[in-house]
Amino acid sequence: MVRQPTRPAADTPKKVSKPSVRAIKTDSKKFYGTPLPGVKSDELPGKLIVIEGADGSGRSGQTRILTDWLEQHGHATVNIGLNRSMLVSNELNQAKEGNILSATTLSLFYATDFADQLENVMIPALRAGYVVLADRYIYTLMARDLVRGADRSWVESLYGIALVPDLVIYLRVSLRELVLRNIAKNLELDYWESGMDIALSHDRFDSFNKYQRMVQKEFTRMEHKYGFVPVNGNRSVAAVAASIRGIVEPLFQE
Repeated sequence: MVRQPTRPAADTPKKVSKPSVRAIKTDSKKFYGTPLPGVKSDELPGKLIVIEGADGSGRSGQTRILTDWLEQHGHATVNIGLNRSMLVSNELNQAKEGNILSATTLSLFYATDFADQLENVMIPALRAGYVVLADRYIYTLMARDLVRGADRSWVESLYGIALVPDLVIYLRVSLRELVLRNIAKNLELDYWESGMDIALSHDRFDSFNKYQRMVQKEFTRMEHKYGFVPVNGNRSVAAVAASIRGIVEPLFQE
């Protein structure tokens, strides 16, 4: 049974505002494979907008800026992202702390997280006419799985329940800039985002560069296959935000 959007964990709040007062162009939604039982694509008038990019690309900040801009223009929004499911997020965080998860277990954890949010947050919000903004989507999960050696057909089948977004924006950022931003923010490079679990190198800096190159290669493949709209993320926050607004605005023209 599909429930209404639920309140997220305290450390990852989703923003929900009043229903949209402006018209949105509507088209029937599509799924990449078999949809969840009982979900009809023509009953989802809302919009799904995805912002993809590596850690340090400015993705989360741009999602917040776009959320504020949409709400200022009368559109209700709901924010989603990775590891925000009420069902498994705590367990996933605990499991990652030990740095001992196998690639398959990690993949299934994130797939469960996505499926729970799809059923209990995304679908109800889209059915109610909200704009759903995704701070990363299945593409990051797929790229991570593929880099860790998963079978491509298995990964695509695993996420066949996913809705095809109305728009996917991909923030392209150079490896050098990613390193600088991550170190400035966290004072170190993340274990998982450096691919340390797949033994690319004993040196975390070297492993980070190798892992992110592999992920970027997968994103380049997906950019053409799934129709990403690339945006230069090396620029200032304001410049990137202006580019994103210019790309998003036509979706809401009456």
